[in-house]
Amino acid sequence: MAITPITDSNELAKFCEQQRGTDFITVDTEFIRDHTYWPQLCLLQVAGPNDARIIDPLAPSIDMTPLLDLLADPRVLKVFHAARQDLEIFFHLTGLIPAPVFDTQVAAMVCGFGDQASYEKLATQLAGARINKASRFTDWSRRPLTAQQLDYALADVTHLRKVYDRLAQRLDKTGRAGWLQEEMAVLTNPAIYRADPDEAWQRMKSRSDNARYLAVLRELAAWREREAQDRNVPRGRILRDEALASIASHEPKAIADLDHMRGLPKRFSEGSRSGEILAAVARGLALPDDKLPQAPERKKLPSGIGPLTEILKVLLKRACESHDVAPKLIANASDLERLAASDDADIPALHGWRRKIFGEQALAFKQGKLAITVKGKRIELMETDSTAGRPK
Repeated sequence: MAITPITDSNELAKFCEQQRGTDFITVDTEFIRDHTYWPQLCLLQVAGPNDARIIDPLAPSIDMTPLLDLLADPRVLKVFHAARQDLEIFFHLTGLIPAPVFDTQVAAMVCGFGDQASYEKLATQLAGARINKASRFTDWSRRPLTAQQLDYALADVTHLRKVYDRLAQRLDKTGRAGWLQEEMAVLTNPAIYRADPDEAWQRMKSRSDNARYLAVLRELAAWREREAQDRNVPRGRILRDEALASIASHEPKAIADLDHMRGLPKRFSEGSRSGEILAAVARGLALPDDKLPQAPERKKLPSGIGPLTEILKVLLKRACESHDVAPKLIANASDLERLAASDDADIPALHGWRRKIFGEQALAFKQGKLAITVKGKRIELMETDSTAGRPK
C-alpha cells in the first residue's frame, strides 16, 4: 500500500485529535542542516498505538499547530530514539520542549544494551524487524519523495512502538524507571538547547587563559553567533575559530590591521564586517577588570593516579556487567580520573542510583576496605576486614 504524507492542515488536525486519547505516540524527524545554522525540518513521522502517518512540513500553507500542540500535551508520552536533535528542532520552533519524553536509546543503556544502541539494533532485537538503511543519507528537502524514502521514514516510528513497549516492560521489571526519569529530566532541560551568543566562546578551544584575551574572544564569538543565527548559516561560514582567535590575540585597532590577520579572507578589511569586528574588539578591551571572564578552572590532577584510574575502569566494567547497564551511563574517563584524585569528586557516579551501583564500591576500594581477587575467570571483590574472604 502506497504511503501518502499528510499535506493538508485539516487532515493533520484530524490525525492529531485522534492521538489525544492515547497513552503514547512515537515521533521521529528528518532534517538537514548542512548549509544552515538552524536545522531545517523536512519531514515528521508520528505513530499512535494503532495508526502511523508521515507529515510534510514543507507542504504549502500547512498549519503545524495541531501537531505542536500534541507534542506539548502532558497527558501523552512522546517516544523518541536518540531524541536530542529532535528536541532541538521543536525547541527552536516553539521555545518549548515536548514533555513527557521517553528516549529509547537512553532506556536501552539503562537496560544493558550497551552505549548508544542504534535504532536498527533495537528494532532487530526487540521488534524482530529489519531496517533498510539505503535512505538514511538522503536529501529530505527534495520533492517528490520516493516510495523507498517514505517506507524508510515510516519504519522509524512503527517499529519504535514495540521497542518502547519491550523497554518499558524491562524498566518496570527491574525497578529502573526512576533511573530513566533522571536522564529524561536532563535531556528535557531547555538550557541545553538555548543558543546564547554570549556563551559561544566557551565552546572554542582557547589558546590563552589571559582574561583580557578571553574578553575580546567572547565579544567576537558572540558577534559571529548572532550573525550566523540572523543569516541562518553555519558559524564557520562567517569566520572560522582560528580567525577569531587570531583577531583576539592581535587586538586590531584599525581596519588596515585586519589585512595582516591569519585566517581572514583576502580583502576582508574592505567589507562591511570589518567595522563590526573592530567594535567587538573595542568592547572586549574596554571591559572593566572586575567584569573580565575567567577561563574554566582546570584542576591539575595529582601525578601517579594513572594505575588507580585503570583499576577503577575495571571496577566500573564489573559493576556494569553485574547490573546490566551501559558503563557510559555511569562514568566517563574524565570522571574516573577525578574519582581517582578525590573521594569528594563532584561526578554523577557519586550521586543517586549510580553511587549505589558503582560509587560506593569504588570508594570502598580506594579506602582499602575492598580488594580485587580472581575466582576462575571472574573478578571478585573481597572485604579486607575481619569478614575477609566473603565475596561481595
